[in-house]
Amino acid sequence: MKKIGVLTSGGDAPGMNACIRAIVRCGVSRGLEVVGIRRGYRGILEEDFVKLGSRSVANIIYRGGTILETARCEEMKTEEGIRKANGILQREGIEGLITIGGDGTFRGAVALAEAGDVKVIGIPGTIDNDVYGTDYAIGFDTAINTALDAIDKIRDTAGSLQRLFFIEVMGRSRGFIALEVGIAGGAEDILIPELETKIEQLCLDIRRSFKRGKKSSIVIVAEGDEAGGAFSIAQQVWERLRLEYRICVLGHVQRGGSPTARDRVLASKLGAAAVDALVNGMAGYMVGELKGEIAFTPLRETWEKRKELDSNLLRLVKVLAE
Repeated sequence: MKKIGVLTSGGDAPGMNACIRAIVRCGVSRGLEVVGIRRGYRGILEEDFVKLGSRSVANIIYRGGTILETARCEEMKTEEGIRKANGILQREGIEGLITIGGDGTFRGAVALAEAGDVKVIGIPGTIDNDVYGTDYAIGFDTAINTALDAIDKIRDTAGSLQRLFFIEVMGRSRGFIALEVGIAGGAEDILIPELETKIEQLCLDIRRSFKRGKKSSIVIVAEGDEAGGAFSIAQQVWERLRLEYRICVLGHVQRGGSPTARDRVLASKLGAAAVDALVNGMAGYMVGELKGEIAFTPLRETWEKRKELDSNLLRLVKVLAE
């Protein structure tokens, strides 16, 4: 193998730049030519390529977002788009492709691999942390620390005004961010898509917490919660308790910012492992980290199998909220 490409696709995540840096420098050290593909799969179709060398990725490890930019590409969901992308990659002499993103990114990678000769390796980069085959995805640690910093500040205000706050965090249809940030932030309740939200029980918990002498209460709501999100839940609680409340939707602030040390190290490890995998002839796998060790998972399993929440954390929620 002489030439590889790297792209970031889907939602951006802090640490993607650290991963690109590792891929480029490890690739160069292996004698490979490394090509950056701008704006994900759309960049392949539009032939938006840039040659990357060790100096071109200098001083990006601390930057959030992705220097290659990212986009979603509907054309890549069609057979014609896949054929076109494969033809362009072959013409450019790109033999291996490393894709950084979530399950949508990996679906595109599998489609490319099955329709042509390009060898693909995926790297999990998503703040949602919902990809099967890795304990942590690049960007998750930064996202929960960003959210936690905001929650700590809101806690000060909630306590001063003796008020109920509903804080909505990201996570798409999963509760990984909500669960970990809720535990770390000392939330009185955590509402996630994986568990049924029972409004009556929530109201009972809130009423009990104030009766026990708490001067404020914080409820973390995952954006994909089946009860309708923070605004709907807050309204339903108000109708029953008539407690004054405030809502804070953290939104896309969780995607940005300089990556934490943990995300930088994880991104560097996975980027290096992806290059090694291609050089050693591997293809069709996602490289992740399980129990501190590098692990390879067939790309199809990353979306066909469901990643489960930590059951120990779920059990702790009610105990720690007392």
